[in-house]
Amino acid sequence: MSFGSSFVSGEDLKTLQRDAFAAIQQLMSQSPSVAQLQMQLAQGQLGIGVPTGEALPQPVGEQYLVFSLGDRELAVKAEQVQGVERLGDLTPVPNVVAWVRGIMNLRGSIASVVDLRMFLDLEPIPPTPRTRLLSLQYNEMVICFVVDNVSEMLPVPANAVINGNMRQANIPPWAIPYATGSALLANRAIVLLDVARLLFSEKMQRYEALG
Repeated sequence: MSFGSSFVSGEDLKTLQRDAFAAIQQLMSQSPSVAQLQMQLAQGQLGIGVPTGEALPQPVGEQYLVFSLGDRELAVKAEQVQGVERLGDLTPVPNVVAWVRGIMNLRGSIASVVDLRMFLDLEPIPPTPRTRLLSLQYNEMVICFVVDNVSEMLPVPANAVINGNMRQANIPPWAIPYATGSALLANRAIVLLDVARLLFSEKMQRYEALG
Protein backbone atom coordinates (compact mmCIF):
# COMPACT_ATOMS: atom_id res chain seq x y z
CA MET A 1 0.00 0.00 0.00
CA SER A 2 1.36 3.43 -0.86
CA PHE A 3 0.15 6.78 0.36
CA GLY A 4 0.16 9.69 -2.08
CA SER A 5 -0.02 13.42 -1.53
CA SER A 6 -3.53 13.94 -2.98
CA PHE A 7 -6.60 13.25 -0.87
CA VAL A 8 -10.31 12.74 -1.40
CA SER A 9 -12.86 15.05 0.19
CA GLY A 10 -16.53 15.38 0.96
CA GLU A 11 -18.85 12.51 0.13
CA ASP A 12 -16.09 10.48 -1.57
CA LEU A 13 -14.02 10.56 1.63
CA LYS A 14 -17.03 9.51 3.73
CA THR A 15 -17.74 6.63 1.36
CA LEU A 16 -14.12 5.46 1.43
CA GLN A 17 -14.04 5.65 5.23
CA ARG A 18 -17.29 3.67 5.50
CA ASP A 19 -15.83 0.98 3.25
CA ALA A 20 -12.64 0.89 5.33
CA PHE A 21 -14.54 0.57 8.61
CA ALA A 22 -16.72 -2.19 7.15
CA ALA A 23 -13.61 -4.16 6.17
CA ILE A 24 -12.16 -3.61 9.64
CA GLN A 25 -15.30 -4.94 11.30
CA GLN A 26 -14.89 -8.17 9.33
CA LEU A 27 -11.46 -8.57 10.93
CA MET A 28 -12.71 -8.09 14.49
CA SER A 29 -13.77 -11.69 15.05
CA GLN A 30 -10.42 -12.98 13.75
CA SER A 31 -7.98 -10.60 15.45
CA PRO A 32 -9.17 -7.65 17.57
CA SER A 33 -5.64 -6.25 17.89
CA VAL A 34 -5.17 -6.16 14.11
CA ALA A 35 -8.57 -4.56 13.65
CA GLN A 36 -7.82 -1.90 16.25
CA LEU A 37 -4.62 -0.94 14.45
CA GLN A 38 -6.46 -0.86 11.12
CA MET A 39 -9.00 1.47 12.70
CA GLN A 40 -6.23 3.79 13.92
CA LEU A 41 -4.78 3.91 10.42
CA ALA A 42 -8.16 4.56 8.80
CA GLN A 43 -8.94 7.37 11.24
CA GLY A 44 -5.58 9.03 10.65
CA GLN A 45 -4.50 8.67 14.28
CA LEU A 46 -0.99 7.76 13.14
CA GLY A 47 -0.68 10.80 10.89
CA ILE A 48 -1.53 8.99 7.66
CA GLY A 49 -4.01 10.32 5.10
CA VAL A 50 -6.42 8.40 2.90
CA PRO A 51 -5.09 8.25 -0.69
CA THR A 52 -7.19 9.36 -3.64
CA GLY A 53 -9.08 6.63 -5.47
CA GLU A 54 -7.36 3.75 -3.65
CA ALA A 55 -9.69 1.06 -2.39
CA LEU A 56 -8.84 -0.84 0.77
CA PRO A 57 -7.13 -4.05 -0.45
CA GLN A 58 -8.27 -7.44 0.71
CA PRO A 59 -5.72 -8.90 3.14
CA VAL A 60 -3.54 -11.55 1.48
CA GLY A 61 -0.92 -13.06 3.77
CA GLU A 62 -0.08 -12.40 7.39
CA GLN A 63 -0.62 -8.84 8.62
CA TYR A 64 2.46 -6.81 9.61
CA LEU A 65 2.80 -3.30 10.98
CA VAL A 66 5.49 -1.37 9.10
CA PHE A 67 7.67 1.27 10.76
CA SER A 68 10.95 2.97 9.96
CA LEU A 69 14.34 3.70 11.44
CA GLY A 70 16.07 6.18 9.17
CA ASP A 71 15.80 4.97 5.59
CA ARG A 72 15.13 1.33 6.54
CA GLU A 73 11.67 -0.17 6.74
CA LEU A 74 11.01 -2.80 9.37
CA ALA A 75 7.90 -4.70 10.37
CA VAL A 76 6.48 -6.82 13.18
CA LYS A 77 3.49 -9.13 13.19
CA ALA A 78 0.38 -7.05 13.84
CA GLU A 79 -0.95 -9.56 16.36
CA GLN A 80 2.03 -8.76 18.60
CA VAL A 81 1.41 -5.01 18.53
CA GLN A 82 -0.53 -3.77 21.52
CA GLY A 83 -0.77 -0.20 20.31
CA VAL A 84 0.79 2.84 18.66
CA GLU A 85 1.03 6.10 20.59
CA ARG A 86 2.41 9.56 20.02
CA LEU A 87 5.50 10.27 22.09
CA GLY A 88 4.54 12.00 25.31
CA ASP A 89 6.04 12.69 28.71
CA LEU A 90 8.09 9.88 30.20
CA THR A 91 9.23 9.29 33.77
CA PRO A 92 13.02 8.85 33.90
CA VAL A 93 14.49 5.83 35.67
CA PRO A 94 17.86 6.11 37.46
CA ASN A 95 20.79 3.73 37.01
CA VAL A 96 19.74 2.22 33.68
CA VAL A 97 21.43 2.13 30.28
CA ALA A 98 20.98 5.11 27.96
CA TRP A 99 18.61 3.31 25.59
CA VAL A 100 15.98 3.00 28.34
CA ARG A 101 14.19 6.33 27.99
CA GLY A 102 11.99 5.84 31.05
CA ILE A 103 8.62 4.42 31.97
CA MET A 104 5.03 5.37 31.13
CA ASN A 105 1.48 4.53 32.10
CA LEU A 106 0.18 2.36 29.29
CA ARG A 107 -3.57 1.96 29.76
CA GLY A 108 -3.27 1.40 33.48
CA SER A 109 -0.02 -0.59 33.46
CA ILE A 110 3.56 0.62 33.86
CA ALA A 111 5.68 -0.11 30.76
CA SER A 112 9.35 0.48 30.01
CA VAL A 113 10.17 2.71 27.05
CA VAL A 114 13.19 1.79 24.91
CA ASP A 115 14.78 3.94 22.22
CA LEU A 116 15.03 1.35 19.43
CA ARG A 117 17.67 3.35 17.57
CA MET A 118 19.98 3.41 20.59
CA PHE A 119 19.24 -0.23 21.45
CA LEU A 120 20.37 -1.23 17.96
CA ASP A 121 23.49 0.98 18.23
CA LEU A 122 22.23 3.46 15.64
CA GLU A 123 22.77 7.19 15.96
CA PRO A 124 20.02 8.74 18.12
CA ILE A 125 17.98 11.62 16.68
CA PRO A 126 15.71 14.19 18.33
CA PRO A 127 11.97 13.39 18.30
CA THR A 128 9.92 14.73 15.38
CA PRO A 129 6.14 15.05 14.87
CA ARG A 130 6.28 11.62 13.18
CA THR A 131 8.00 9.87 16.11
CA ARG A 132 5.86 7.10 17.59
CA LEU A 133 5.79 4.72 20.53
CA LEU A 134 5.24 1.16 19.36
CA SER A 135 4.14 -1.15 22.19
CA LEU A 136 5.01 -4.79 21.51
CA GLN A 137 3.79 -7.78 23.47
CA TYR A 138 4.90 -11.39 23.66
CA ASN A 139 3.27 -13.62 26.27
CA GLU A 140 3.04 -11.39 29.34
CA MET A 141 5.89 -9.02 28.47
CA VAL A 142 5.16 -5.57 27.04
CA ILE A 143 7.77 -2.94 26.09
CA CYS A 144 7.27 0.35 24.26
CA PHE A 145 9.79 1.23 21.54
CA VAL A 146 10.51 4.70 20.21
CA VAL A 147 10.60 4.51 16.38
CA ASP A 148 11.02 7.18 13.71
CA ASN A 149 7.64 6.61 12.08
CA VAL A 150 4.80 4.11 11.74
CA SER A 151 3.54 3.96 8.17
CA GLU A 152 1.03 1.24 7.43
CA MET A 153 -0.53 -2.16 8.01
CA LEU A 154 0.61 -4.52 5.28
CA PRO A 155 -0.31 -8.11 4.36
CA VAL A 156 2.88 -10.05 3.57
CA PRO A 157 2.43 -13.15 1.37
CA ALA A 158 4.55 -16.13 2.37
CA ASN A 159 6.16 -16.27 -1.10
CA ALA A 160 7.51 -12.71 -0.63
CA VAL A 161 9.57 -13.65 2.44
CA ILE A 162 13.27 -14.48 2.25
CA ASN A 163 14.72 -16.09 5.36
CA GLY A 164 17.77 -18.10 6.28
CA ASN A 165 20.33 -16.20 4.16
CA MET A 166 20.56 -12.81 5.84
CA ARG A 167 22.89 -11.36 3.19
CA GLN A 168 20.54 -12.34 0.39
CA ALA A 169 17.65 -10.93 2.39
CA ASN A 170 19.40 -7.53 2.51
CA ILE A 171 19.25 -7.25 6.29
CA PRO A 172 21.60 -4.70 7.92
CA PRO A 173 24.04 -6.10 10.51
CA TRP A 174 22.38 -4.27 13.41
CA ALA A 175 19.06 -6.02 12.74
CA ILE A 176 20.34 -9.57 12.15
CA PRO A 177 20.10 -10.79 15.78
CA TYR A 178 16.41 -9.90 15.86
CA ALA A 179 15.30 -10.62 12.28
CA THR A 180 13.59 -13.64 10.80
CA GLY A 181 14.07 -12.50 7.21
CA SER A 182 12.81 -9.81 4.88
CA ALA A 183 9.78 -9.24 2.71
CA LEU A 184 10.48 -8.27 -0.90
CA LEU A 185 7.50 -6.31 -2.17
CA ALA A 186 7.90 -4.48 -5.48
CA ASN A 187 10.94 -2.22 -4.92
CA ARG A 188 10.81 -2.51 -1.13
CA ALA A 189 12.85 -4.74 1.19
CA ILE A 190 11.17 -4.76 4.60
CA VAL A 191 13.08 -6.33 7.49
CA LEU A 192 10.83 -8.67 9.49
CA LEU A 193 11.63 -8.59 13.20
CA ASP A 194 10.98 -11.39 15.67
CA VAL A 195 9.30 -9.78 18.68
CA ALA A 196 10.28 -12.63 21.01
CA ARG A 197 13.96 -12.35 20.07
CA LEU A 198 13.80 -8.60 20.68
CA LEU A 199 11.96 -8.63 24.00
CA PHE A 200 13.78 -11.59 25.50
CA SER A 201 17.26 -10.90 24.12
CA GLU A 202 20.18 -10.98 26.54
CA LYS A 203 20.82 -7.31 25.87
CA MET A 204 17.23 -6.35 26.72
CA GLN A 205 17.45 -8.24 30.01
CA ARG A 206 20.60 -6.36 31.03
CA TYR A 207 19.22 -2.85 31.23
CA GLU A 208 20.99 -1.76 34.40
CA ALA A 209 23.82 0.71 33.86
CA LEU A 210 27.29 -0.64 34.57
CA GLY A 211 29.22 0.96 37.38
